[in-house]
Amino acid sequence: MNIKYPGLVQEKLPSGATRYRVRVEGMPNKRISLSVTPDHPQFSEIYYAARAGVKISPETAPEDRAIRNSIGWLAAKHIADMERQVEAGNVSPLTLKKRRSIIEIFTIRYADMAMEIPTRKLVELRDEFSATPARADSIIEGIRGMYRWATERDLCGMNPAIGIARIDQGRGGAKPWTADDLRKFRDHHAPGTTPHLALTLFMFTACRIGDAIKLGRKHEEEIEGVRALSWRPSKRGSAPVTIPMLPPLFKATRAQPTENETYLLNYRAQPYSTPDSLGQMFRRWCRDAGLEDRSSHGIRKAAGHLLAQEGCSQYQIMTIHGHTQAKTSEVYTKGVERWRLAKDAMAKLEGLDW
Repeated sequence: MNIKYPGLVQEKLPSGATRYRVRVEGMPNKRISLSVTPDHPQFSEIYYAARAGVKISPETAPEDRAIRNSIGWLAAKHIADMERQVEAGNVSPLTLKKRRSIIEIFTIRYADMAMEIPTRKLVELRDEFSATPARADSIIEGIRGMYRWATERDLCGMNPAIGIARIDQGRGGAKPWTADDLRKFRDHHAPGTTPHLALTLFMFTACRIGDAIKLGRKHEEEIEGVRALSWRPSKRGSAPVTIPMLPPLFKATRAQPTENETYLLNYRAQPYSTPDSLGQMFRRWCRDAGLEDRSSHGIRKAAGHLLAQEGCSQYQIMTIHGHTQAKTSEVYTKGVERWRLAKDAMAKLEGLDW
């Protein structure tokens, strides 16, 4: 067999079997035996590792297959740790999915580079995605998080992503729904339908989509004679939420013919398996209603703004949204409270003799 791999040696053993060994590049007297033959799907990876002086097998963990102290090595260790955290319930699967996507972008370009990469390389990576500023910033944020994890564990002595500025001008993320948007959606999706129930659930709980796929009658309880919904948000660091179940939401959840595990069911009458699956369906429902640039998270923001306009304090909004820091809910109350303060202040001048 004619194998075109530099340094690869094919040897016939007394038993009649064939053994493959690789000369380590720069060390012609050192050879590493390969655990697979050229027809194995991982042969190239195992060959190149041996050429670099590292012996691996198909069962070797990703972090052990990478060059030690390289970006690929650090990234593999980080993802492996996040997978363990997901199993322990400390990190959500969605967070892992997002981080894995970011790390893949990073390692495709720099896997074999030393992990203490120059900051300018990360700036170049950010600028490569400048056409989508929010995406560019999320990539740097994910890389910064990986290096923060690494420095805390003494795997790396510096965080090259610290100090890299954001390029997103802060258009506010998801666009909050207006009263007209809500009415337009409800006019298209009649009561009793899953889209109508989904809208009602988002509006009257302000829950995130990762919680919407789990909420059901098992989360209902009676508190001081009031029917309430209680749940612990899946987003890490969120506070438990307990809110009254208002009549529109109760009516919408009881419009289904039978009691199910969750309020929201897919077309197979099964709970949605992931937030993404519900998110894609909800965006389709929005498009069907003529709302091209709307999302479920925009309803959460709309609920926050409406609560503020009705006089709720940022601390009241915190309890509904599951926030643990007042500054997170302040975005909804700041403008409203400034207007009230200004109006009250100007009222002092009404009796002024001018």
